Amino acid sequence: MAKGRPAKSQIRQNIVEILFFLKEGYGYNIYSVYKNIFPDVTMRSIYYHLKKGTATGEFKISKVEKEKGDFSWGSEVEKVYYGLGPNAKPTGNQRIREFVESKKFK
Repeated sequence: MAKGRPAKSQIRQNIVEILFFLKEGYGYNIYSVYKNIFPDVTMRSIYYHLKKGTATGEFKISKVEKEKGDFSWGSEVEKVYYGLGPNAKPTGNQRIREFVESKKFK
């Protein structure tokens, strides 16, 4: 038996399913969909799995946008948009489809 963390992750697979229906999304957007459908997860965990999934080829970075605004940490935010990579294997989860279609998430 191999040591360390398993290569598969249910959280990462759920993110794959979310991005399958959203086509692309940034961290907080993905997190807000996730927490409405699945058991509680931390935002830090979502960002960890986005980074890990990028390394494994499940996700790819679509674009990076800088947005001006009045945020608690400053006047600018950088949004990294993710899409599905070549190693993603979505199954088409019906719960996610219904949620995304009902909320018209973008």
